[in-house]
Amino acid sequence: MSLNALSLDKEEVCLKGKRLYVYRPARLEDVFQGDPFLEAHRFPFWVMIWPASLALAEYLASLPPPLDILEIGAGLGIPSLFASAFGHRVLATDKEELPLKLLKRSAEEQGLELSVKTLDWINPNLEKKFDVIAGAEVVIKSSLFEPLFNLFKSYLKPEGHVILAHETERKRTLVPFLVKAEEHFKVETKLVRLKNEEKIIEIVLNRLTLK
Repeated sequence: MSLNALSLDKEEVCLKGKRLYVYRPARLEDVFQGDPFLEAHRFPFWVMIWPASLALAEYLASLPPPLDILEIGAGLGIPSLFASAFGHRVLATDKEELPLKLLKRSAEEQGLELSVKTLDWINPNLEKKFDVIAGAEVVIKSSLFEPLFNLFKSYLKPEGHVILAHETERKRTLVPFLVKAEEHFKVETKLVRLKNEEKIIEIVLNRLTLK
């Protein structure tokens, strides 16, 4: 789908004293026709700005640059944008092309350098290893556990780390993932609280390093 065929909203995000914006579809019906409850597997969850992505963006922006960073399941790519703005070399990936087109436009208009690429976690085709592999709300079902572990082990530099961000309500899937992850990685956990309007949202940050 061409971006020219979409009505777009521009949404600003401010983190660590820096203000950036992302483009996203103004009308859901432009990118999804169907019942989101009956066809959840088709729903474009990338159209939303997830609180976990804000926590991940702040984490990446806090790392001393320059690092080679891979974002998986990037969607609108807020973590990638902020990582680039704070001096990192970024490859943003997603299984869908459309959010990557939006992300590329957001980056180019703001003078940010980053690369984008479609990525299938089951059959990844990346050309190098990374200091950091980052993802927000990516652990969504058990069938993806092993593909994620394999991706991490294949494309993480020996001294690098994986950083994952999820809302605590994902614990039904996240906890089994982390238990399984301990077979391959050292796992560290940190709880971050974000204020969203009048609500406090708890985000779990998990840092994985190779054993």
